[in-house]
Amino acid sequence: MIRITVSYPNAEGKRFDQAYYQSTHRQLLMGRLAAHGLQRVEMDKALADGAGGQPAVVACAHMIFTDLAGFQAGMAAHGREIMGDVAQYTDIAPDVLISEMAP
Repeated sequence: MIRITVSYPNAEGKRFDQAYYQSTHRQLLMGRLAAHGLQRVEMDKALADGAGGQPAVVACAHMIFTDLAGFQAGMAAHGREIMGDVAQYTDIAPDVLISEMAP
């Protein structure tokens, strides 16, 4: 299993619409990427860092795919639409991490 983590760094003056992100954008991801092996999408709204201070990110999405090839194929087919939707909920450039999940 492969986990794609997309995080949005916390920066003063930046915009992030959690409601749109967690409803509309999540549905877009599931609708376009499920056929390419997307198993589930988990979305986090960051509340605080470990000491109770300002978190380093405002939100993260964790997309679980059966394999890396499926993620790559899904993004090749639908990446333009998915990335184009980002502007609807934020002006923060996302960071992406691809991980292999331990069994």
